[in-house]
Amino acid sequence: MYKQLISLAVLHQGALVPDFERVVVYSFNFRAGDRSFFSPEPSMYNIPLEEGRVIDLKISSRKLWMLKEIGPMLYEITQWSSNLENTCTYILQEDFVSEQLFQSSEHALDDLIWNNTAIFSSPKDQTVYFISSIFLRRLLQPGVHQYSALRETILEHKYLPDSEFRSLTVDGLRQEILAIIESEGAATNATATVYYWKNFCARFFNHWCQSSRPYGLLVDFDSDTLGLIRKGSVSLFRSLVGVEELIYGSSDEMHNLHSTGMNTELLFEVLRCMSHINNQLGRSAAALYYESLVSPIISSDDIIHQLLKILETGFSPSSSTSLVAQLGADAYLERRQLAHKSQRKFAVEMLLSLRSLHTKASNWTTVLDVVEKYLVYLSPPKSTQKSYFRRCYNVNSSVLVQATSQVARAMFESAFDLLLLLGYLVNVSGQVAMMQTDVVSVNLNLIPMAQDVLKKWLILHFTAITPTKPPAVEDFSSQLSSLHIGNNADKLSLNKKLGSVDFTLACLLDLPTSSEGQDILCSSFLLNPIHLIDLVRKFSSSILWGKSGEQSPVFSSPMTDLASVLLQDGQYEAAKNLFDILDIYSRNEKVSQIPASNNVERYALSHLRGFCLLLLAHNELTEVLKERKMREAIRCFFRAASGQEAPQALQSFSSETGFHISGECGSEAMWKLHYYQWAMQIFEQYGMSEGASQFALAALEQVDAIVGVGDGDEADYGLPEPATTIRGRLWSNVFKYALDLKHFKDAYCAIVSNTDDDSKYICLRRFVIVLCELGAIKVLCDGEIPFVGLVEKLEQELSWKAERSDISSRPNLYKVLYAFHANRNNWRKAASYMYRYSMRLKKEANLRGSSQTISSSLQERLYALSTALNALQLVDHAHAWIDSQNENEDEESPNKKPRNILVANSASLGIAPQSRGLQFCVDVEALEKEYVLTSAQYMLSLADDKFKISGRQELENLVDVLIQENFYDMAFTVIIKIWKGSALKRELERAFVAIAQDCCSNAVSPAKNHVKSSNLLLLYSEDGMYDGKSKSSPAAIDQIKGNGQWEALELYLEKYRKLHPRLPVTVAETLLYTDPQIELPLWLVQMFKGGRRVTSWGMTGRESDPATLFRLYVDYGRHAEATNLLLEYLESFASLRPADVINRKKMSAIWFPYTTIERLWCQLEEMQSAGRMVDQCDKLKQLLRGALSSHLMQVEVDSIDVLSSVPARQMDSSSS
Repeated sequence: MYKQLISLAVLHQGALVPDFERVVVYSFNFRAGDRSFFSPEPSMYNIPLEEGRVIDLKISSRKLWMLKEIGPMLYEITQWSSNLENTCTYILQEDFVSEQLFQSSEHALDDLIWNNTAIFSSPKDQTVYFISSIFLRRLLQPGVHQYSALRETILEHKYLPDSEFRSLTVDGLRQEILAIIESEGAATNATATVYYWKNFCARFFNHWCQSSRPYGLLVDFDSDTLGLIRKGSVSLFRSLVGVEELIYGSSDEMHNLHSTGMNTELLFEVLRCMSHINNQLGRSAAALYYESLVSPIISSDDIIHQLLKILETGFSPSSSTSLVAQLGADAYLERRQLAHKSQRKFAVEMLLSLRSLHTKASNWTTVLDVVEKYLVYLSPPKSTQKSYFRRCYNVNSSVLVQATSQVARAMFESAFDLLLLLGYLVNVSGQVAMMQTDVVSVNLNLIPMAQDVLKKWLILHFTAITPTKPPAVEDFSSQLSSLHIGNNADKLSLNKKLGSVDFTLACLLDLPTSSEGQDILCSSFLLNPIHLIDLVRKFSSSILWGKSGEQSPVFSSPMTDLASVLLQDGQYEAAKNLFDILDIYSRNEKVSQIPASNNVERYALSHLRGFCLLLLAHNELTEVLKERKMREAIRCFFRAASGQEAPQALQSFSSETGFHISGECGSEAMWKLHYYQWAMQIFEQYGMSEGASQFALAALEQVDAIVGVGDGDEADYGLPEPATTIRGRLWSNVFKYALDLKHFKDAYCAIVSNTDDDSKYICLRRFVIVLCELGAIKVLCDGEIPFVGLVEKLEQELSWKAERSDISSRPNLYKVLYAFHANRNNWRKAASYMYRYSMRLKKEANLRGSSQTISSSLQERLYALSTALNALQLVDHAHAWIDSQNENEDEESPNKKPRNILVANSASLGIAPQSRGLQFCVDVEALEKEYVLTSAQYMLSLADDKFKISGRQELENLVDVLIQENFYDMAFTVIIKIWKGSALKRELERAFVAIAQDCCSNAVSPAKNHVKSSNLLLLYSEDGMYDGKSKSSPAAIDQIKGNGQWEALELYLEKYRKLHPRLPVTVAETLLYTDPQIELPLWLVQMFKGGRRVTSWGMTGRESDPATLFRLYVDYGRHAEATNLLLEYLESFASLRPADVINRKKMSAIWFPYTTIERLWCQLEEMQSAGRMVDQCDKLKQLLRGALSSHLMQVEVDSIDVLSSVPARQMDSSSS
């Protein structure tokens, strides 16, 4: 008995035949028995090496593998059997990567460029993004993506530190790559985008080949697994599956199909027609269709329609501008001619192939039967074998996922080619003699079957190649999971891999771990190719049909489970893509009248889709996309609750979405009430008030459906709470959401619709607070919202808040209350709130701050008082008063008392409180007085940085300060406005005394530079009226002949002596008292003389007459001035014109102060006796003696003339 023991391979390099290399395989056998020995002559086989250089060779007792380099960066792996009869070649990963990135040939992207220009009519931005999405998805899928190659490619455009590059997630890599493409000008048009991507992928593929240079073969003889050791990775090889064997020409698979009863000859013709279509459109057609399903920017139906149009009429770009700009005019024309020739050739070949197919089948029905069987063959296998599933992530699981993606891709592309063939066949049915019944069969049966196959393989491929995303930072579930509560080590390790490129969605699913009863996936050995294919079938079946292997529609439990897993792991974007895929094919099913999936699963998917869109909207940064996703989520939730089967469909998603109802719901309306309340809460949780408001309103409808509008709470409707309470809470929520959205009218409607009074008033209070915070108080005052039945309550809330808010807060609620009542023509209340505001300012304003703070506070008081005064003047005189007592004292807060704004210091306003009740009433006169006082304080605050005023400043002191600061207009305005009668005269005298004293103190110093005035005064006018609109005395500017106090004294004395004629006496007496040596100003003396030339009437006149001036001179020892004044009037008396003599001789026509003259004479004698000023006194006495003698003689004469002029009868009567 001979048994092979050793196989030896020897490389001969031109030893026997020059320039001829070969590998010789020697097989040594031995024979077992009593004596064992080797065979003397081993068997020998020659393997010629036609081209290339051997890099590595592995040999076993049955097979030999050889790795050769057949060109620059070109490698080949060949396998021989032990007898060298069977030979096969392996497909290297380089071919897969180049095919995925459209780098398999120099013109590999031409079909994408022509398809792009012929298909896309959508906006430029969408087209550019769509094309970039195709390349990014392929560039970052497992098997293509390589860290070192991608980093080297990016470094050619932008420097990124290695640490920063390693920290990039999938989204980060996308953004970096897109930024590079856009920086090269790819955003200009779609054609330029394709070329820029072609160059980027070419550089990436070059780096990929350099970083993945094969070094040797890896053979696991136990599992019969072949691998390739590369520079930075290891590649494993698997067996071909199904269509892959047909594509690569395996006769075994064709034999298997023939054994199933399929007409392989007709199938071969069908495959030939599919090959024509594939060659005409290129591989980009499938890429475009795939992307339209996964990222539905462009409709997949439009893609199919445009591709079929290209097959019929050839390439017809919508605009050749971009192609001409990119290729050049000559190259563009050459390409157009080549495309036209290719189209003609394709049309002829397809027509011949279809007629040949029809001829061989004799009718189209037979052909369609073959196509139907082939579609069944293309469908994903359904495994009925029992297997164990679990989550794991290791080398074998990665191999399983990649193998699944490769199989799914091949099946998807084959099914897509068949779909295009069916569509093309329908379009050219008249040219190939196809009956109408066959056309209908294609449309209603075969095309939906092809779409169903596409859908299944698309889901598998999408799941296997789509990278996961890390959970959002603000996601509470991710923060909770980071605490590692109740998590095992395997799950924690998987969660840490989220966001990496190689960790795809399939890695989140439970994987089949056993094949043929052996637990092999989680073992330390590499997967056997046969076991790998078996696991691929089981894994595909578990996704599409469920782990049990029982048949169910794709929209049922397995898809729901897949979506639930994605949502639980935070893969919301991927879940949305899955829902989009299902939705696209769901619409196709409805059009083709294929029975839809059962309603239970449809409602479940709508529920999960809504939750997914809600979370995506929460994380969306763009407002437009955020709103779009939120509204779509609202529609999904309403759709999920629309049917009778909804309670059954949604009862098992508490872990995914949090919706859970304990117990049984008595009716559909009761269940919807719970569901809508849950939806309301989940939208509120993620800050989407619009959705929460809609579901709150929907819940209110369900309450009405359960209880009935207007019904009481006596009956038991199965509600957990009284209906009024539920309605009140829901209306409160509607109100809150409307406020969040700043829909103030909707918020008001929610308030008035609320039947719970307590809840209504709480909402009203919140309404006021939020409007204040948002600065939208105009809503309360513009009259657009009527506040029916709520005016008093609203006023109460505003007043309560105003009394308890800081006086400097904004908006000012006193002004709001004023505007609120003014808009309703309630001027009395409007005035009362502005007056309260002024009193609050008076009591609480910070008068110890800077000058600017004091001035602003006083200015605000002026504004409040003027507003209150104007408003009160619009009220009928009989009712023009303000009740200043707080009307809301009965609703004080227990923790914060309202400020008391009673009329303080009423005595200072000149109001004598006659009773306790009257002191709270403020009329127009009182407001005017308060306004004048505040104006005075405001002027002082502007004049002096060091000015401080007490809240209880005495009015007299205030006037004194005004006079000291030269605010004479303001001082006299205060005096005239506050005091009346004798008090007015007294205060005027005090004011002029102060001014006169100020003049004396500045008699020898320069006068102050100006007299200050303001336009904020209520001034005295000539007609005795007090007009608040008067300006600050133009006379104060125009009539002042100088800039000193003397001019001011003259001006104001002339102005106000009409009110008090004795004022000149007061001024003169003050001057004489203050400065005994002062000479009275001429204008003052003229006031005593009457402002005219002396007359014959002596020294008589008003209170300020010459006699009074003479007396003042005498009282203050001004003997010379007194003598001169007396002599002036005596001489005037003596020197009258003849016409006036007769008047002098009348009874009591003249008067002189003889007593004062006598006092003057006595004082002069006393001074002479005392020896003081003897000569001057003697001189004055002589003047007086002479003047008096002449005067008395003239008086005697005049008296005699008077007596003589009286008739005798009058004398007698007077004597009697």
